[in-house]
Amino acid sequence: MKFKFHKDITKVSADIVANKKILGWFQGAAEFGPRALGNRSIICQPFPVEMKDHLNKNVKFRESFRPFAPAVLDFKAKDFFNMNQDSEHMLIAVKVKKNKKNLIPAVVHADNSSRAQTVSKKSNIKFYNLINNFYKISKIPIVVNTSFNIKGQPIVNDPNDAILCFMKYNIDYLAIGDYIVEKK
Repeated sequence: MKFKFHKDITKVSADIVANKKILGWFQGAAEFGPRALGNRSIICQPFPVEMKDHLNKNVKFRESFRPFAPAVLDFKAKDFFNMNQDSEHMLIAVKVKKNKKNLIPAVVHADNSSRAQTVSKKSNIKFYNLINNFYKISKIPIVVNTSFNIKGQPIVNDPNDAILCFMKYNIDYLAIGDYIVEKK
């Protein structure tokens, strides 16, 4: 393994995601609740549609029909989804706007819905900055956000769990604190 410190982990992480890589994202305190909300996440870009299949088959090892959720900058959510409220906890399903489906196909379910998570500066500044940096690169204010675990395993809890999961499975990079970890 190779560890490298970065002053702006969100910028480096956005570059990784923009280069079609899978990123393990381990930051701050663990979330409490039914969803990974940006501290214990596996992140990738929401396109092309094959990204969903790659995640299900090669990273999460789960059934091909299983959907992934978009994490979207709060101020851009209405541009992509038919929603009139924030959804910081990823608990509501919303319809994807027809003219946006082709931009984010990896997070559009069979019924044209998504379980969107709106991310604000107030709710999670580091995760917000990662998505915002990705937006600056790709012009898409959305990333795929799925829990940092593999089918049948609990979500990673501590740095040791994150490193073991990263090393054992098909995750390209790990952002842990202000460090990027690479496999040699």
